[in-house]
Amino acid sequence: MLWVKVLHLLFVIAWMAGLFYLPRIMVHYVEGRTAGEDVSRLVTMASRLFRFSAIMGALAIAFGIWLWLGWWVGATGLWLYSKLVLVMLLVMYQWQILLYLRDMESDRVIQSSLFFRLFNEGALLIVVPILILVVVKPF
Repeated sequence: MLWVKVLHLLFVIAWMAGLFYLPRIMVHYVEGRTAGEDVSRLVTMASRLFRFSAIMGALAIAFGIWLWLGWWVGATGLWLYSKLVLVMLLVMYQWQILLYLRDMESDRVIQSSLFFRLFNEGALLIVVPILILVVVKPF
């Protein structure tokens, strides 16, 4: 089961790398578009990174379920349910990134670079409580 845990953590790290960097690409896209620069390469980068991140997220969730079924089946602490809610928020965060990516691909972005700078912090605000819940198990 420890190998499953290692794989789960590896895929979580890769997923989060994508979630942290995609909004930064969007910042550069908005600023480049405003400056009249060619931003097509940023759209390609974001699209490829999104696909990678989505696959890593799906694998992280799959290995997390395997881990729960093989190790903590019957674990019912409130920390676990809280973590699952936060993981669902991460999935919704990724879905929102997909919607912004579709806007980029259609050459329309209605948000400012400041918005995307702030939006970029969203994943961190979700991941930190997940880490606290998993390590500390406060309840």
